[in-house]
Amino acid sequence: MKKAVISTGGHQYVVSEGDILEVELLKDEKKTEFEPLLVIDGDKTTVGKPYVSGVKVTADIIGNTRGEKVTAIRYKAKKRVRKVHGHKQHYTQIQIKKIV
Repeated sequence: MKKAVISTGGHQYVVSEGDILEVELLKDEKKTEFEPLLVIDGDKTTVGKPYVSGVKVTADIIGNTRGEKVTAIRYKAKKRVRKVHGHKQHYTQIQIKKIV
């Protein structure tokens, strides 16, 4: 079973074929490719400098989602200062097709 470490959106993910991931928002396309930082093929491990040459990880984009709501509160006691902010992060769901 092949595994690879890819980098996208400032995060690194360990992936194998068939995995479904939520990554930072990507462009609206049908397919995308990543250059792996590390490839594990059974007992053989290849480390890139910074990427492994000749290897690509292809993925299909399933769709866009939003994460859970994160609430930030600013409060000052006895000063009548109360601010509540909410945020939902946008994510893209991808499915890893091949590590070639």
